Amino acid sequence: MRVITGNLKGKRLKTLDGLDTRPTQDRIKEAIFSIIQFDLQSAAVLDLFAGSGQLGIEAMSRGAKQCIFVDKSKDACSVIKDNVDSCKLGSATKTINSDVLSYLRTAPTGFNIAFLDPPYEMGLVLKTLELLEPKMSEGGIVVCEHEAGLELPEVIGNLKIRRKYGYGKKVALTVYTYNTEGRDSDE
Repeated sequence: MRVITGNLKGKRLKTLDGLDTRPTQDRIKEAIFSIIQFDLQSAAVLDLFAGSGQLGIEAMSRGAKQCIFVDKSKDACSVIKDNVDSCKLGSATKTINSDVLSYLRTAPTGFNIAFLDPPYEMGLVLKTLELLEPKMSEGGIVVCEHEAGLELPEVIGNLKIRRKYGYGKKVALTVYTYNTEGRDSDE
């Protein structure tokens, strides 16, 4: 697995062994960053269910100013720290070994971009979105990678679906925008 573009383009990243973590496929990662490319500059990013940290590291490579990685697996957090160190991103990142739902109950606010890619078919997407919603900044973007066929609500508090994408029979993306002013999120 490599960083696709930005100042870390081509940098190899470690991954976790075994089947507990499902890294985001390159074509889906490319699609994600095509969607949010104009929102990355100086963004505060939250990478939930971070695995190897590839999405947060890609965001940092493309201009995000900081990233918090959260994963409940100690092994995942160790891999994230190794990847962050090898990319020399240490002072702009924080890795938290915690259950995502527990972390979000006390997390700071003001995130511009959040990635969430929980284990499939465990009911974690909606629970996470509900706790994440008050942590986002105005205009913030939440990118959810989830199993195909999962229908998420159009609106969760101030989060409104901006767009849905399908990738074959197994993977889908739902992108939310945080908006408190009642205007259309595509304006």
